[in-house]
Amino acid sequence: MTQSAPTPTVEELEAQERRLVFPRFTHEDAWALGSLLVEMARERQAPVAVDIHRSGQQLFHAALPGSAPDNDAWIARKRRVVERYGSASYLVGARHRAKGTTFEESSRLDPETYAAHGGSFPITVEGAGVIGAVTVSGLPQLEDHRMVVEALERFLARL
Repeated sequence: MTQSAPTPTVEELEAQERRLVFPRFTHEDAWALGSLLVEMARERQAPVAVDIHRSGQQLFHAALPGSAPDNDAWIARKRRVVERYGSASYLVGARHRAKGTTFEESSRLDPETYAAHGGSFPITVEGAGVIGAVTVSGLPQLEDHRMVVEALERFLARL
């Protein structure tokens, strides 16, 4: 994860979503993916909270040292964007920015309920579509997004 990497384009973000698709997603997969994210965060001493939801059920949650209750609120707001739009929270925000506006200005949704900030990524299963979201909160939004993408890449490479 290079911090000096350029900001991804909408096309690059859409390509991530097309590529990061699961053959299936079980409770055990949620535990393994969540544990991988926790391991990555510990290695980086990242003060994050990690959350995985599937079909309205929380399957994994962890709060690492330095995270705060606010991170849980951000997780819920970013996850709701994924659930509503079926796309990564960062991608939804990037699409608005590409049109010269912001999510807050043009979505007409309550910003206390929805946040199109990076860190929540759809859990997409082949043949089923988006069935949940994996979310990280605690770093700047692009770093949250990149941490989730890196974990998904590593996890899916093992399958």
